[in-house]
Amino acid sequence: MAAPCVRLCRRLVGRSGPAGAQRLQRGGGGGAHWNYSTSPCHCQCAAPKQTDSAEEIVIPRKKTWDKLAVLQALAATVNRDHTAVHYRFQDDPYLIPRTSPEFRLYSLSQESGRNAAKYIVNTYPHLFQKDIAEPSIPCLMPEQLEPLVNEVNVAALKERIQLRKVTASVDLYDQLVQAGTPVSLDITNTLLDLLCVYGDKEPPREDQLEPREAEAKGEETGDLQKRQRGRPRKASDLLSITWRENNNAERIFSLMPEQNEHSFCTMIRGMIKYGAYTKAMNMYTDLLNNRMKADVYTFNALISAVPELREMYNEKADLIVELLKQMAEQKVQPNLLTFNSALKSLRKCGSIAKGLSLQIINEMKYLNIEPSLATFDHLLAIFYKPAAANRPHTDIIFEVLDKIEGKHFEAQDPDDVNFFISAMRLCFDLKDLDVAYRLHKVLETGNNWMLLGDSYQQSIYYGRFFNILCMMESIDVVLKWYKALIPSLYYPNVQGMKDLLQALDTENHLHLIPRVWKDIKQLGHSNKQDLVEEVLELMGRDKHSPELQVVFADCALDMKAAYKRDQFRNVTWTATSLGNMTAVLLRGGRTQDAWGMLQLFKTNNRVPGKALLDEFLDHAKESCNKALALDLVKLAGAFSLPATSELFDRVMKDFELTDEEKGSLEVLNATSSDSSDSSDSDQE
Repeated sequence: MAAPCVRLCRRLVGRSGPAGAQRLQRGGGGGAHWNYSTSPCHCQCAAPKQTDSAEEIVIPRKKTWDKLAVLQALAATVNRDHTAVHYRFQDDPYLIPRTSPEFRLYSLSQESGRNAAKYIVNTYPHLFQKDIAEPSIPCLMPEQLEPLVNEVNVAALKERIQLRKVTASVDLYDQLVQAGTPVSLDITNTLLDLLCVYGDKEPPREDQLEPREAEAKGEETGDLQKRQRGRPRKASDLLSITWRENNNAERIFSLMPEQNEHSFCTMIRGMIKYGAYTKAMNMYTDLLNNRMKADVYTFNALISAVPELREMYNEKADLIVELLKQMAEQKVQPNLLTFNSALKSLRKCGSIAKGLSLQIINEMKYLNIEPSLATFDHLLAIFYKPAAANRPHTDIIFEVLDKIEGKHFEAQDPDDVNFFISAMRLCFDLKDLDVAYRLHKVLETGNNWMLLGDSYQQSIYYGRFFNILCMMESIDVVLKWYKALIPSLYYPNVQGMKDLLQALDTENHLHLIPRVWKDIKQLGHSNKQDLVEEVLELMGRDKHSPELQVVFADCALDMKAAYKRDQFRNVTWTATSLGNMTAVLLRGGRTQDAWGMLQLFKTNNRVPGKALLDEFLDHAKESCNKALALDLVKLAGAFSLPATSELFDRVMKDFELTDEEKGSLEVLNATSSDSSDSSDSDQE
């Protein structure tokens, strides 16, 4: 390797002379950095040093790429198709969900299908012993769920621990102890790990089809509500496990001839995980009394349990600082989760946490620990208190955005998925559209969108973002985002559609209401009475051009048909909705349909307003429809309305009536007058 480099250096010096050599030495020749000298060649090849073979530079013959490198490169060249549904769904129009309930049903069906497949494969592994896949994929083959070693020995205990058989492992351990068979400290610690992870209970199987009794109880209470909100069920949601007194973990720990740091740390983390905070603190004191030190994960658990160990704000903050100091004294290197746990506990320390949280951030900088999204989420929660009496400190959101803009984040903390939701809520409370745009740009940077959480959290984020757009942005931009987000990323709820309707009303774009109504039907909100009344209110409030009134009338008839389909879903007509729909149909030239809606007032025990009756009479006069005018007066008399006499006078004045028609109207007017007088006397 030396000879070619020497020839190259000589050629460079020969072409450019000593001046060119000096430029090369200063780093100007193709970006190479050389130590300044007066010799023609100053690279290390001219005078190689004697180095050990371990320090030799080995140049690989080829680049080793990641298995997904090609797919990632191709994916980077393609943008998301806003007109297509989410990639998780089958490319079949029949299977693509159109509404939020269908989306939840589809997601739960997918999870149920996967669990059913796991159940069949793991319950009947003998049916899948023949592996014909090429290449072989071990993860798709049945798992070993039953132990193969049936003797009472240490090997059988290790196998049952590996298979996560909690009860079988404890029983076999007791048999070994009673038989006098020595069990090593490492194996006993592994058994303690198993007991503390699952709280001395059998771990729930992911592929179970039939719910347990505890699961059924969970469905009757809060778990069913979570399912209805679209969140998938988890084993941690179904089983509420607490740390039992004198359980197997404590019993085995006390029977151990010796305990090491691993034993104490495992017990502490298990107690904290299942709510035995005071016991965990006492166990930590025993660890210190035995002149041992905890590991970083145990300190993380202790710091996260501080809000449950102390009541006063200053006591909680002091205990957090004390634990951090003990970490330094025991020379335990903190990690990202250590500081995130401290910040999360400081969220429950009131205003005293602000100064301490900044000190923690500075300590992270000193240790070169990059914060995660959970770090910034905790900071926002510490500095921003919506219920505070004084004005909350809101500048923190700008400082956080300055820090994270343009960066690519990966999941490092379970709380990372909460950042975007909390930050968008802050943007919504501040009514700051620019900050919302900056936050959304961070979300779209790289793969940061993967830290948005599950479908339920995605719906919350995009719902708040869309609400801000409808409130602060122009209608053209709102419609652009509406097309980009719905329904590929977001299924808007009733409030989201109301916000869109209010934006249309503010910008005087009511001609788009029929199109929005089609989306309301497609999204499954046509049976939401308050939303239907909102649409009718916007269409029936003012008069528009004849062309638009015809379109509104068609939309109103579609809404009426949707009401008939949903009449068994607690959708009832109110006087306002009936009046608006009747007015829309009347203005659109659908006189017969409008008259039918007017008949529904009596059917639904509603009373039409005087303005609606006057508009009906004006329409009858314009169209010279004497029969409609007479029927209108008769209808008002049937309702015994006070406006009957006024309608009678207008009909007698504006229409040419026969003597028979005048006589019938006079009788009806007299009857309605007597009825109104009697009702007035009853009220007195």
